[in-house]
Amino acid sequence: MTQVRSLHLPRLLFALLCAITALALTRPAHAEIEVNINRGDAQPLPIAVPAFGGQQGADIAQVISANLQRSGLFRPLDPASFVERDLTAAVQPRFDSWKQINAQALVNGTVTVQGGQLRVDFRLWDVFQGQQLLGLQFTSSPENWRRVAHKISDAVYTRLTGEKGYFDTRVVFVAESGARGKVVKRLAIMDQDGANPSYLQTPGDGIVLTPRFSSTSQEITYMALRQDSSAIYLFNLETGRRESLGAFPGQVFAPRFSPDGGKVAFSVERGGNSDIFVMNLSSRSSTRLTSDPSIDTSPSFSPDGSRIVFTSDRSGQPQLYIMGADGSGARRVSGGGGLYTTPVWSPTGEFIAFTKQTGGQFHIGIMRPDGTDERLLTTSYLDEGPTWAPNGRVLMFSRETPGGPPKLWSVDVLGRILQPMPYPGAGSDPAWSPLLN
Repeated sequence: MTQVRSLHLPRLLFALLCAITALALTRPAHAEIEVNINRGDAQPLPIAVPAFGGQQGADIAQVISANLQRSGLFRPLDPASFVERDLTAAVQPRFDSWKQINAQALVNGTVTVQGGQLRVDFRLWDVFQGQQLLGLQFTSSPENWRRVAHKISDAVYTRLTGEKGYFDTRVVFVAESGARGKVVKRLAIMDQDGANPSYLQTPGDGIVLTPRFSSTSQEITYMALRQDSSAIYLFNLETGRRESLGAFPGQVFAPRFSPDGGKVAFSVERGGNSDIFVMNLSSRSSTRLTSDPSIDTSPSFSPDGSRIVFTSDRSGQPQLYIMGADGSGARRVSGGGGLYTTPVWSPTGEFIAFTKQTGGQFHIGIMRPDGTDERLLTTSYLDEGPTWAPNGRVLMFSRETPGGPPKLWSVDVLGRILQPMPYPGAGSDPAWSPLLN
């Protein structure tokens, strides 16, 4: 991980010029390949992603292949098995050569650099139908080649699954370093595939916890814990500006943005009791939403902003509750045995993810907002803190093993694709960004 010396990050991240030109898009009336993302027994689709022609073409193809493989829905074929080589975007593939290795889909492309600009043309093919499914062109600066690869990955994923991709995104998290007992926690950010990690400078912040992305802008909120106080901050990733939400009587923690980015909900602890508040970021006025003599914390808005799910021990142990965004009508929704914490509503509104502790084990789980269809997706010594990919298909969380540091992992909503994230360091409290512009 490298340290960022400047906090200024450009608005489009890496200054990508997303000039996208549709070269061709065909949807034949007869059957074509598709990936059924809702079948737990579905086999990954065999797909070939040969090296693109031109400068860094092999690197771009490798990133695309890795993205698709990590989704669990695709099985990139070994390049050593390829019969046809040196493909370009201008030439139709010899489909029989790809049928020989049982490729069902093929992605090929060409990279050119003209006038200081990187241009990537790519095509997606249905091998057995001999049909082009998609053709696009991306233009950017040469140093942004990874971002182009992520955008191509999203385009392929969307065309073959019918759902939005999630590869052109970033993750903010708490990076941990140092020996046990002397661990240093710092706010960090990386691409969703673990590339380009960097620290976000938070001088004098103490211990940073629970960073959370706004869904409408490149802004995060997080908590800083000191020996005698705590504070909630807003941090703008475009400008590097950091500002406090103000002083509160008691400890403040667990901040999270509303879907429109105009509010932040958080908890305030006073005398052993904590309640949930919401602040209007324009007026900086705060409203208290709960007043129960218990611990109410970890608020998360529904995608339409009308409801909030939160954790409360008002029933005697931590459980999940849902109330109106104005604090009205709180009702318990978790019904299974165990302790429920860190709820977060999915971007689609379909599920609520949570951490659950039962019998000395921790789980990442999901349930419907009415408490039905609870599914435990993971089981481990310590799994906690789920965050949703922007398409609501994948969750990231932190996993800790006995004596080891926390690591970032991911799992899909079917619990079928569980894997460690490529980031090699210790990390916790991940938060997934929306798709970048």
